[in-house]
Amino acid sequence: MPRGRHDQLAMVKMAQKRCYYEVLSVERSATEAQISEAYRKLALKFHPDRNPGDEEAVTRFKEAAEAFEVLSNPEKRSRYDRFGHAGLEGPGGGAPHFHDVGDIFDAFGDIFGDIFGGRTSGGRRVHRGADIRCDVTIDLLEAAHGASKILKFQRHQECDQCGGSGAKPGTKPEVCPYCRGQGRVRQSTGFFSMTIACPSCQGRGKVIREPCAACRGGGFVRKPVTRKVTIPAGVDHHTQLRLQGEGEPSPDGGPPGDCYCFIAVTEHPLFERKGKHVICQVPLSYSQAALGATIEVPTLDGREEIEIPAGAQNGDVFKLSGRGMPDPRYRSRGDLLVQIHVEVATKLTAEHEEILRKLAEHENRHVTPQRKSFFKKLTEYFRSG
Repeated sequence: MPRGRHDQLAMVKMAQKRCYYEVLSVERSATEAQISEAYRKLALKFHPDRNPGDEEAVTRFKEAAEAFEVLSNPEKRSRYDRFGHAGLEGPGGGAPHFHDVGDIFDAFGDIFGDIFGGRTSGGRRVHRGADIRCDVTIDLLEAAHGASKILKFQRHQECDQCGGSGAKPGTKPEVCPYCRGQGRVRQSTGFFSMTIACPSCQGRGKVIREPCAACRGGGFVRKPVTRKVTIPAGVDHHTQLRLQGEGEPSPDGGPPGDCYCFIAVTEHPLFERKGKHVICQVPLSYSQAALGATIEVPTLDGREEIEIPAGAQNGDVFKLSGRGMPDPRYRSRGDLLVQIHVEVATKLTAEHEEILRKLAEHENRHVTPQRKSFFKKLTEYFRSG
């Protein structure tokens, strides 16, 4: 890219940046303590762990870190007060260079304690273990009433051979000589400095000269785990249950991750779920629909009788209030919607056929008012033609 074009883009980028004092909401005369406190509040508010999936929060988090990195450094602050953002550009200018939030944690994690992930007694920042997933399948009745299930999954657990140290039995991990057990070192370039993970021990603060053969120095081996989980009534397909602390262990002494149980609900041969409501298709004979009947229908709680009035039509729906799925968020249940399906016999006995033929003859001699109106309209239609 031509030099002039590069400088022009840099100027546009600087013009788009907000004033660092405005970012932290402090006066230009703010003390170092006031700047630190303002940054602390913003870091807590826009921390990525508290705003998962929120890109705007990540942007604000980085913006606040840049402002703090400059205003907490007396020399950089002096340059910024005199020349603005332009005073930080160029070699030795001290402009912040945070590529991702991990750089921010490494640079400022020791300022605010465990808001950036916790730390050990030695001051080294520790990390939370990874989350894992397991799956469980239940049927619709179990979803309606709740159930207890035994889950089986795998995760890393402490190695039995080395007790989790990662060192060969009979030996111990040694303090990293490069970072002296701190797990991090400080790098400086001109006026800019930041803390990074120790390249010798990868931030662990210790080195293993003779690794354990069973876990290859990792301190953990993969093992099967069995847990009992209570599934609440009303869960739906793809519902997730969080088992706190049942995930992967932390690699450096932090809290373990969580296990997320994904629930799959199988289809039922009689019931179709629509949110908190349940639909049941019930067959009805022609005579039951025409004359009315008391029929027995299945519900999620057992059998129940309902009255079908005379003259019921195919597709009519009868509602049983409160017989549907429970809502896990509220103390309420949906409805059971019984939809009738009038069946037409495909095979008739001689007696049935005789009765139906007599019925047909009877209908032809005694036309209902609705059909008489239709035939009247039909006669008029053909006459007009």
